Amino acid sequence: MSVLHTPVLAVEVMEWLRIRPEGNYVDATVGTGGHTLEIARRLTTGRVVGLDRDPQALAIARERLKEVEGFEEKVVLVHREFSKIGDVAKELALPPLDGVIADLGISSLELDSPERGFSFRFAGPLDMRMNPDNPLTAGEIVNEWPEKQLADTLYQNAEERDSRRIARAIVRARPIRGTQHLATIVAGGRKARGRQKLHPATKTFLALRTAVNREEEELGQFLSRTPATLNSGGRMIVLSYHSIEDRLVKHAFQRLAREGSFRVLTKKVVQPSAEEVRDNPRARSAKMRVAERIAPEEIQAAGSWS
Repeated sequence: MSVLHTPVLAVEVMEWLRIRPEGNYVDATVGTGGHTLEIARRLTTGRVVGLDRDPQALAIARERLKEVEGFEEKVVLVHREFSKIGDVAKELALPPLDGVIADLGISSLELDSPERGFSFRFAGPLDMRMNPDNPLTAGEIVNEWPEKQLADTLYQNAEERDSRRIARAIVRARPIRGTQHLATIVAGGRKARGRQKLHPATKTFLALRTAVNREEEELGQFLSRTPATLNSGGRMIVLSYHSIEDRLVKHAFQRLAREGSFRVLTKKVVQPSAEEVRDNPRARSAKMRVAERIAPEEIQAAGSWS
């Protein structure tokens, strides 16, 4: 099993970031280092800071990034949630950033490790924690939360239409012993709708993972705190993988544009090519949005004409 996550839309991300060799960048979700590596290769005196809450991923990224010449001067890796980007910027005394990238996709390391419990493809514990220090696990949600709270979580976090039926089936089957047991229960609890593109447990596993890792809350904080870290002309790039995430990003970028301090550069989302999806099927649902901080003189000029 390869634990190296293939970076999604790597070429497009580098094009939109417009890497300056002397620039300062943050990869807010470094994973096993794919995007960070591409940024670091383009730097001379610049620096890239990589954040991740998964210590196992960071350890792999550190080894991978050592191939970059001048690694120790160019790359700083920090074990932290991406919502804490403002705190990290202050702690490291970073100058205003020229670009920030956040890839919200779950990494291959997590998906392909049965003991992490992220996937119904393997028998594993109901864990799903990106940071193993977090107390809440998927097993606690599945086996202890009230039926209504469980149903609400499935609907709100993954738009699962059969949330109530599934929650009822889960409660009746308790205790749920592991990932494949849960997948079987969910499949039996869903309403039959003919041929389905997705495995019947896909949305349930997404909802549980989102709840365990507080992903919506983390993303909201990241989107509100990142703009203050950016330099004039600095770009903020976010890759999302399901409609709820993309909606949060879209609305945040629209709000920044209305406030007049940012412009949205991607009028339509950027998506992987058919060739990339063929080579990396996990890229198929990716959507990339880009916003850019407007220079003060541009804002002033715009105001003088209003």
